[in-house]
Amino acid sequence: MPIYNAPVKDIKFVLNDLLGLDKMTNMPGFEDATPDMVDAILEEGSKLMRDVIQPLNQVGDTEGCKWNDGEVTTPTGFKEAYQAYCEGGWGGIDVPEEFGGQGLPHLLGVSLAEMMSSANMAFGMYPGLTHGASAAILKHGTQEQKETYLPKMTSGEWTGTMNLTEPHCGTDLGLMRTKAEPQEDGSYKVSGTKIFISAGEHDMSDNIIHLVLAKIPGGPEGIKGVSLFIVPKFVLDENGNPGARNGVSCGSIEHKMGIHGNSTCVMNYDEATGYLLGDPHKGMRAMFTMMNAARLGVGIQGLSQAEVAYQNAVEYTKDRIQGRSITGVKAPEKAADPIIVHPDIRRNLLMCRAFSEGARALGLWAALQVDMVEKGQTQEERDAADEALGLLTPVIKAYFTDKGFELAAVAQQCFGGHGYIHEWGMEQFVRDARITQIYEGANGIQALDLVGRKIPSNLGRSLRRFFHPVDAFIQENMMNPEMKDYIMPLAKAFAKLQQATAMIGEKGMKNPDEAGAASTEYLHMFGLVALGYMWAQMAKIAKEKLANGAEDKEFFETKLITAQFFFERMIPDVSSLLVKMSAGSKTMMALDAEAF
Repeated sequence: MPIYNAPVKDIKFVLNDLLGLDKMTNMPGFEDATPDMVDAILEEGSKLMRDVIQPLNQVGDTEGCKWNDGEVTTPTGFKEAYQAYCEGGWGGIDVPEEFGGQGLPHLLGVSLAEMMSSANMAFGMYPGLTHGASAAILKHGTQEQKETYLPKMTSGEWTGTMNLTEPHCGTDLGLMRTKAEPQEDGSYKVSGTKIFISAGEHDMSDNIIHLVLAKIPGGPEGIKGVSLFIVPKFVLDENGNPGARNGVSCGSIEHKMGIHGNSTCVMNYDEATGYLLGDPHKGMRAMFTMMNAARLGVGIQGLSQAEVAYQNAVEYTKDRIQGRSITGVKAPEKAADPIIVHPDIRRNLLMCRAFSEGARALGLWAALQVDMVEKGQTQEERDAADEALGLLTPVIKAYFTDKGFELAAVAQQCFGGHGYIHEWGMEQFVRDARITQIYEGANGIQALDLVGRKIPSNLGRSLRRFFHPVDAFIQENMMNPEMKDYIMPLAKAFAKLQQATAMIGEKGMKNPDEAGAASTEYLHMFGLVALGYMWAQMAKIAKEKLANGAEDKEFFETKLITAQFFFERMIPDVSSLLVKMSAGSKTMMALDAEAF
């Protein structure tokens, strides 16, 4: 039976020691995030995930959701677990108090999202999508729309979805056919079909608030003619309660590789009553609020599956005896040594650990930028955070999920044949992780977004929001002998990333295929350097803590060893990625399509 224990100690280390949350209580919105409050939230959240939500992970995978005549039934125990989640107020941690939330930092919301996704990724998608839909309404809705929908979505009584994809269009949303006909009362009649709609229909909430992209007839062609609409499952009555069933139905659910506990729906809209969210023909602007939040959330999902797979691999490799250590017997009282004595097993485990801890630091740093965009004390602070966040969003989404899938499989490898058997849970982590590389914009699209949009945006200013602090940290610590094992590898990797950036800029302007051919390797280079920047900072903190006689000596010593592994064994991959990038696009584009 799989296990999961939230890494509360490491989350608190990142929040307090790396990011300084405990010193931000004078910033708007952070007043209540005192150390005691944060500790209580993380500890109680950990118990909810361990005792209530994680035990349903395999149940959801085995049973899946059931569709019957347009209605979807969730797996055994999901409704009760969701009720416990709602009663605890967990859906409103970082929602403004005005709409029923607790108004705490997004840092805490993301920390809890990681826990939930590790415990039960399919379950976590229901409140996760609601949170994203709420964010779009909060930013782009009218005051009346906010007051109508947000309190119920915050409490969890109503859930939310995002409806983008159609059978003939995914990334190229300008091709969509869903229409929204304006009505005399200011509403719209929405008609069309959407596919791959996560949590589009289920039995856990009283209403489902769909955010639907559609075109208003007569608007501009392509993506410039797309608008966003609020389309509730049940149209609200005069008292704001669910009334008549709207013209929206679930045509079927997908039978898929993973996340079986979440309903992936075909949604049919037949003159469904909808309400414009934001400005006409500006739907992508509004939807990107939700999509960017979702992409960060999906990156955290990738991290979460690497983390939970790692935890289970550690337990197994400490218990499983097989063979003897190549340097001599380690457990003479047993018939064989635990397999954790073998170097290759430790390599696998340390790759998982070094990624998960570095990714957690970067993911929470990104969450801090979300808070700074909303609550920064000056416009300059808010703009800087927004630009840094925009730059790193495709990196976090794609790099975290590529590595999350890869490392879930690495952890599975530690089990040998048992890792392929359902009861151990490892093959589910691998299957669930796989979708994260695909949805919310396939990772190849994220790489193109990084090289084609984010690097040149604001005349390169967005890129400098990341490069400048990395360079400043390297320069500040270059002469510190205590830091040479971390700073020198980081400096070399950062120099290669700068070289790759210049190469993409130069070659891509002459031939866009050159940038496209290098995009995935470049994104992975960026991810490695970003994790290296986090690891170097964490190593410095750990050394300072140990020098000052930290009580938890073992924690900080382990942190340093893991950092050392990252810089010795993982960041050197930057060199091979640069070689691949340098090969260019000629061979890649040489064959005619018929030759494949």
